[in-house]
Formats: sequence, structure tokens, C-alpha cells
Amino acid sequence: MPHERIEISPDIMDGKPVIRGTRVPVELVLRKLGAGASPEAILADHPRLTPRDIQAAQAFAADYLADEDIVYG
Repeated sequence: MPHERIEISPDIMDGKPVIRGTRVPVELVLRKLGAGASPEAILADHPRLTPRDIQAAQAFAADYLADEDIVYG
């Protein structure tokens, strides 16, 4: 599934997914949310981001995980 707000390029952050037009990794946004940061706090720390960028990071992660194989042990 294409994600317009997410960019993956070997020339940016060693190919990690980032919010398009920034060097803010999707992982960073997700880790901050997971640690309890509010979207407003993330936007204050990274003023180039928008609320839609945070939503895009979450959607990207959900789509990525949906394509993962499940291993039952």
C-alpha cells in the first residue's frame, strides 16, 4: 500500500522510513507515542510535522505489520 507521507530512500537516514520532507524517522514517532507522548508534544518537538504525519506513521506501521508472517511456536 503506498504511503504518500512516508519516504524510504537509502540516502536518507540509511533507508529507514521517514516522514516525507523531513529526517524524522517513523520509528521515532512511534516510540514517542508508545512512551506516552501526546501527538501535541511530538508536534511541539518537531514543528515540521503535522497531525496527519503522525497518523501516517501509525498507518505505515500497521500496514507493515499486517504483511508480516505469523510464527506460532
